[in-house]
Amino acid sequence: MKRPAPKHRPSPRGSEPRTAPRVAPRVAPRVAEVTVGEVGARGDGIASFEDAKLFVPLTVPGDRVRVAVKDAANAKGDGLRADLLEILEPGPGRAAPPCSHFGTCGGCTLQHMEDAAYAAWKVGLVQGALARVGLGDAVLEPLSRTPPAARRRARFAALKRGRRVWLGFNERMSHRLTDLAECPVLRPNLFALVEPLRGLLLSVLPDGGGCDVIATDLEGGIDLVLVGPRSLDRAARERLVAFGEAEGVARISWQADERQPDGRGTPEPIAHRRPLAVSFAGLPVTPPPGAFLQASAEGEAALVAAVLANIGEPKRVADLFAGLGTFAVPLARKAAVHAVEGDAPALAALTKAAGTLRLTTERRDLFENPLTAKELARFDAVVFDPPRAGAAAQAQALAGSKVPRVVAVSCNPATFARDARTLVDGGYALSRVYPVDQFLWSAHVEVVGVFTR
Repeated sequence: MKRPAPKHRPSPRGSEPRTAPRVAPRVAPRVAEVTVGEVGARGDGIASFEDAKLFVPLTVPGDRVRVAVKDAANAKGDGLRADLLEILEPGPGRAAPPCSHFGTCGGCTLQHMEDAAYAAWKVGLVQGALARVGLGDAVLEPLSRTPPAARRRARFAALKRGRRVWLGFNERMSHRLTDLAECPVLRPNLFALVEPLRGLLLSVLPDGGGCDVIATDLEGGIDLVLVGPRSLDRAARERLVAFGEAEGVARISWQADERQPDGRGTPEPIAHRRPLAVSFAGLPVTPPPGAFLQASAEGEAALVAAVLANIGEPKRVADLFAGLGTFAVPLARKAAVHAVEGDAPALAALTKAAGTLRLTTERRDLFENPLTAKELARFDAVVFDPPRAGAAAQAQALAGSKVPRVVAVSCNPATFARDARTLVDGGYALSRVYPVDQFLWSAHVEVVGVFTR
């Protein structure tokens, strides 16, 4: 089945639409002067305006600013949005951003916040989410932090117009592209591919065409997956092969933007020059093209350390949403592990690498078919690490089980808090919470929670 054309195609900054759409007349925004009191969960400063919350991007607490008040912040009517016009008086927590793209590029939200205030805000995201479900008294460990230039995986957007290719990230709340000239978040060898990729895409994309580029820095080299709207002809394939050889790319694949019954396309390797791996507890696993893994090695290490430190001494562990084995492999060094994952290529990679480890695997959609309390009864501990949507159904099943120890890993404090509430209502105690900041200068934070009964 061919994927429907997207409603919006990324456009380079400054480009104009080919036809001007007819729109209703806009009311001129109101100009106001306000003082920012706090930073919200998405990284915008929050001020008060006419008894409503006013969300102002690129501000910090204490900033006195002139803004253009616009429309409702969201469909629920929870406050108003504003554009920042001028900083009249900076707050004490303001800092100089390290990147020239900051303020335009949507990749980072909080480079303008002083470091200690930024770290406190990240911890506050977790505290606030837990407080909203009545778990505000949970013990939080100090924030683990990933340094700059550590991100090993990124997804760029690209667009060709004439004899130029824009390559970078979308602007904030926009489908326009910021054409990257620098990025202090990425590993240097990832960013070093940006300019050569422009040259490649200039020869591969049609005029007006776009694609996404998923770049991952692995053991053995860089893995590239280009996601485009069509299949490649022979000449384009040859250009990809030549690019891989010239730039030393270990593997390069093309994914035609056509959806399979499971909702995702299948990358087709075009050139595979060297073996690739990601190692967990010393075991190399060969990931399929574009496979998910933690955004940084440092962040992954912090998450794994928190899990291992709190899993106890179990004989049997279930690792749910196991992926490539980030937690399953180190856990299998100390216990028998049953790894459950819905993604077939990832699970196949883990199964192939497991060797003599005490590790069994099972393919299963845990959203539609969570492990039941009866199935969970044979485990002394459970680890689960779902996507951002959380694991509502699996948490409900765990709440009805007698598993003595559960360690939950999450990339979304809101759904973590929801699932934590479910476990606590089922008789668990939330004994410890570990916040991990591996998405530097963003509004995202990882969480590890320890539950016992």
